[in-house]
Amino acid sequence: MDVESVFHMAGGVGDTSYSKNSSLQKKASDMVKHITMEAVQEVFLSLNKPNSFGMADLGCSSGPNTLSIIKDIIKSVEEAEACGVNVKFLNQCPTITTKEFRVYLNDLPTNDFNSIFKALPDFHGELKKSTRRSDLYIAASPGSFYGRLFPSGSLHFVYSSYSLHWLSKVPRALYDEQGKSTNKGCIYISESSPPTVAQAYQAQFREDFSSFLQFRSQELIPGGQMVLILLGRRGPNHIDRGNSFFWEILSRSFSTLILEVGDD
Repeated sequence: MDVESVFHMAGGVGDTSYSKNSSLQKKASDMVKHITMEAVQEVFLSLNKPNSFGMADLGCSSGPNTLSIIKDIIKSVEEAEACGVNVKFLNQCPTITTKEFRVYLNDLPTNDFNSIFKALPDFHGELKKSTRRSDLYIAASPGSFYGRLFPSGSLHFVYSSYSLHWLSKVPRALYDEQGKSTNKGCIYISESSPPTVAQAYQAQFREDFSSFLQFRSQELIPGGQMVLILLGRRGPNHIDRGNSFFWEILSRSFSTLILEVGDD
């Protein structure tokens, strides 16, 4: 299966859309927002307040979360620009020298970028009121972040939240020589999965993440930084209830659906 051409979050703004069902991802982002803002301010100041600041949100999806983090980052840069790091009240700072922001929104080509673009007029209006910022340029950059996306040295900051746990493809080692699944009845690593299943996912993640780091190292300028938020586990056991619980529920739902279709 060509993941890049078919995979995407549910688009639109309906009740079942990602836009209306991404509060968990927003909560995770908010938990480490102070780390994100500190990293942004540090790179901005260490690079002598560049006139054109380039950043990318990799795996932006189609909900409001990406615009929220863009707004937070711009505010953080303005604070650092005017008064230095960790300024809480922007109105106490001297007049801000206008800087140019370049924001690249990345996701797979099948992502619903239109939902984001439709929200941009209101977003720009709110941004001008709260940050006095008008020189913001937002563009979409569709494609897999496991490949090259941007020109060399074009980015100062890269952000990715709840995206890097998605692999570039189904691990080949999940199938035997006859093309049959070695993880029967499961859609991920579960208690009934043989050790080879966890090893297959681990090997694919290692390959994908190495590619991700390689290409970002070419796109970031020297001294640029990244903040990456992704799922993990507390211990060495792959069967971590914190993560596998959701997959177990989804797997059971699929099994029930297949049985119901078979009965019909």
